[in-house]
Amino acid sequence: MKYVPDTSVLVDGRITELIERNELVDPEVIIPEAVIVELEVMANKGLDTGFAGLEELRKLSRMASDGKIEMKYTGPRPTPEQIEVSHTGEIDRIVRDVAREEDAVLITGDYVQARVAGAYGLRTIYLRPEEHEEPEIMKYFDETTMSVHIREGVPPMAKKGRPGNFKLVEIGNRPITEPEIRKMAREIVEFARRDRDSFIEIEREGATVVQMGPVRIAIARPPFSDGYEITAVRPIAKVTLEEYSMSEKLKKRIEKRAEGILISGPPGAGKSTFAQALAEFYSSKGKIVKTMESPRDLQVSQEITQYSPLEGDMEKTAEVLLLVRPDYTVYDEMRKTKDFEIFADMRLAGVGMIGVVHSTRPIDALQRFIGRVELGVIPQIVDTVIFIEDGEIRKVYEVRMTVKVPTGMTDLDLARPVIEVRDFERGEVEYEIYTYGEQVVVIPVRRDEKVSRRERTHEIIGIKETKKQLFLLVGKEFSGERVALYCDGEYVLTARVNRSGEIRINKRSGVAKRIVNLLKKGGRLSITPQ
Repeated sequence: MKYVPDTSVLVDGRITELIERNELVDPEVIIPEAVIVELEVMANKGLDTGFAGLEELRKLSRMASDGKIEMKYTGPRPTPEQIEVSHTGEIDRIVRDVAREEDAVLITGDYVQARVAGAYGLRTIYLRPEEHEEPEIMKYFDETTMSVHIREGVPPMAKKGRPGNFKLVEIGNRPITEPEIRKMAREIVEFARRDRDSFIEIEREGATVVQMGPVRIAIARPPFSDGYEITAVRPIAKVTLEEYSMSEKLKKRIEKRAEGILISGPPGAGKSTFAQALAEFYSSKGKIVKTMESPRDLQVSQEITQYSPLEGDMEKTAEVLLLVRPDYTVYDEMRKTKDFEIFADMRLAGVGMIGVVHSTRPIDALQRFIGRVELGVIPQIVDTVIFIEDGEIRKVYEVRMTVKVPTGMTDLDLARPVIEVRDFERGEVEYEIYTYGEQVVVIPVRRDEKVSRRERTHEIIGIKETKKQLFLLVGKEFSGERVALYCDGEYVLTARVNRSGEIRINKRSGVAKRIVNLLKKGGRLSITPQ
């Protein structure tokens, strides 16, 4: 009987399996020229699927040489234009035409191809996705393995331990050769195409990213890299929010107030693990939670839908999500300017956002928004920054907008909108972000100087009177500041110093009369900055 396999069954290697199991009767395998061209184009782009399909053709040719099957090539060679639009089904149409002309059975693993062929009345064998043995790379994992690193010419390596406490160890006794690593790569791609719980997230010239259950596998090859390399990463633990060490104050903020959260930290610090815990926490509180990921590797419950870039564009994913109306969305791995713009748009649309950002310091996560969105909008987009290191919460910042004279300046004319980045637990300002001339500056507020200055008591320089006013001279270095006034250590009032370095008090007020009476008794006036 004549059989025409399409590209899908050649790529996943199942046509030879059917022959070896004697499931095809007196097989005469007819290979359309269009399929060979498509596989050749894939291989020339460096895609593992192309090499896998060509390897399957080589096996079929060997079977034909051994007399197990008859085999021939036929059909028209597709034009460059048809190859360019192959994703629209043009190559599939040519394959169907060959099956019709040869009066053959079409074998496909493509559901749409099978339905279309059935609509045309063609005899079709549709091979459904099957469960298969795991690829060889999975043998390198044990319960403590975080990631496996395989590169041609060196022994396999693995990170073992937990985030922040791991070591890199050799897990092989000899270097891996290029043929071995290419075989591993083909196994991974073929398994991903067959397994219903696996999928190919990215496939480009020189690189393939596969999500295989909880394991994310990145395959790099020339010309993208200088040699073949496979990196497989697996989360070793699923952590709940209760397992993190955090204050009641932070728990209340996360539950009640925080709606623009940035989770930052260095690579491998446990940011995604914390994002998962946060997503599960909100879901358990009856919130609708979605994720935006590329690749989709967050380990979340079935109630949380994971979205990847729609047609390769995360902006289109955001458009769909706004129609879905989630309460919270986790945006995993924000890197490009477009990612930050999408995060800002969704937050301003009223969606609670949780963004994951790489940074070595907590403030760096906020700085990555500067220049990408309007400065004055940042506090409306991000209200909480959580810095993760070694799998633990190391720092939490609260972001606020105010109008003030920046720290270190004295002239009231220099007042401007300032973004205050405060330590959440202590409530103290650690950084100020504002425009200075044409530039946006991020200025650290030195706590040691600020605290010591507040703790010091400063004497009043002098007193000046007019007909209606009483002026306490304190010095221009205090211009614009709020100060507490004391007389012999007894609190009198809190006031703001004007640009001339004076505290002005109406002489008719009770406070002015009290100050005059205290001075007549020999009292000593002093101030303490607030």
